[in-house]
Amino acid sequence: MVKPIVIAEIGCNHKGDMNIAHQMIKILGTFKLLDENSYIDVVKFQKRTNKELLTKEEYNAPHPNPANSYGATYGEHREFLEFNLEQNKQLKQWCEEEGLTYSTSTWDLTAAKEIVSINPKLIKVPSACNLDFAMLEYLRDNFFGEIHLSLGMTTHAEERKIIDFFREKDRAKDLVIYACTSGYPVPFEDICLKEITRLKDSYGEIVKGIGFSGHHLGIAADVAALALGATYFERHFTLNRTWKGTDHAASLEPQGMQKLARDLRNVALALTEKPEEILDIEKVQRKKLKRKVCDEQN
Repeated sequence: MVKPIVIAEIGCNHKGDMNIAHQMIKILGTFKLLDENSYIDVVKFQKRTNKELLTKEEYNAPHPNPANSYGATYGEHREFLEFNLEQNKQLKQWCEEEGLTYSTSTWDLTAAKEIVSINPKLIKVPSACNLDFAMLEYLRDNFFGEIHLSLGMTTHAEERKIIDFFREKDRAKDLVIYACTSGYPVPFEDICLKEITRLKDSYGEIVKGIGFSGHHLGIAADVAALALGATYFERHFTLNRTWKGTDHAASLEPQGMQKLARDLRNVALALTEKPEEILDIEKVQRKKLKRKVCDEQN
């Protein structure tokens, strides 16, 4: 049976407020009390060193969508939403108190070094940074947990280069790669779920697992991704899809995130072959309802 791993990405949807982040973690931690199959495995944040990641021009430019900005410039906006290392240690502790695994995306080398120092179970490389080989090299050679990596905005040749880079040091079996379309939100015709099949066929025997990182509306596509072979599922999480910020509209609110986890695990239970020709549940019905029975000698 497939065992889905469900990752709730808070990312920057905490609006730069540790109290909101804590509230979101606690809400995610309650899901297991509501339904034994609706629990969340991993909570993920984001870590950036903005003056390293952005050029001076990008840092000082206005936000491309001023209505979503938390500062006068894009750099100020990003700094407002950034949690420092000590705050990430606190987030990790809060996750562990709720029985959840803490993780974060690292967007640059300095951020990667900082997060490695607190030894999370897994670190995520976002699509935007999956060709930052200085950061990939540091993670490959210095972090020995799982490395999860999204493949949005990435050519097939670039994919192969990334996979080969991890294979060089025998780290591919610690790598989880995600089918992903980078858009917020992504229309259904651009989700391209069959990318999961392609990645599974190409790399399924090489990497630890195949995931699906979705930025679409609803949860139907995630269940289809499970049927196609994805085992890791990452969705953005918010308390209110109307809040100011880029990611909220493509995020799931608590009820949606809980239903996603429940549906994935229930459908995973169903994705099996019959262990015997007539199941026990069918035998009583067969005796009562079957009008004709073949002579098994013929």
